[in-house]
Formats: sequence, structure tokens, C-alpha cells
Amino acid sequence: MSTTAPPSAPTAGPTVDPRQFRSFAEFYPFYLGEHANRTCRRLHFVGSTGALACLGALLATGNAWWLLAGLLCGYGFAWLGHFGFEKNRPASFSRPLYSFMGDWLMYAQIWRGRIPF
Repeated sequence: MSTTAPPSAPTAGPTVDPRQFRSFAEFYPFYLGEHANRTCRRLHFVGSTGALACLGALLATGNAWWLLAGLLCGYGFAWLGHFGFEKNRPASFSRPLYSFMGDWLMYAQIWRGRIPF
């Protein structure tokens, strides 16, 4: 597993408006910069894994409450990471689709060892 930190975007910071990015390719370096704190990334990973488990339970049982549980798990852990450890505002508030895509790309890159867990 790689031990390098995810790259920080040169544009990351409190004055950057995530809505300025015109493509996901432009947005993703900013997204990674907003997840520089290892605990925040770990909480995202745990929340995403829990959300996948809830999706599996939804498919297995047909009980729609698992959808709510998955959303609470995924966003709850992520927001705890941002507000409690990263000390920033989640990009999902202003760029929900790009942020959702970034969550899953970062999740996959953590699994592959490209981003440290």
C-alpha cells in the first residue's frame, strides 16, 4: 500500500467555491485536497462500506428502510470527518453529484492502495 498522502489541490482553501469547476476532472484534485486528513478519509471509507452493506440489505430484504440507513451511514460518517477532523464544509453541499462521484473514486483508490487508509 502506498504511504503517500493524497495530492492537495493548489486551489483548495476556504475561498474556493466548488461550483467553479466545469468538469469532474477539474473538481477531483480539489476534492482530494478537502480530504487531506487521514481520519476524515477513514470515516468516509467506513461510511461508504456501511452504505454498501445497507444497499445489500435493501436488495436482499426489499425493506426500503435500508435505503435511509445507507444514506445516514454514508453521509453521517463523512460529515463527522469533515466537521470533526478536517474542519471544512463538505463539498456535497454545493456540488452533490461531483462529490458523490469523488467519494466512490476515492473509495476505490483507497482499496487499490493509491490513497493511504
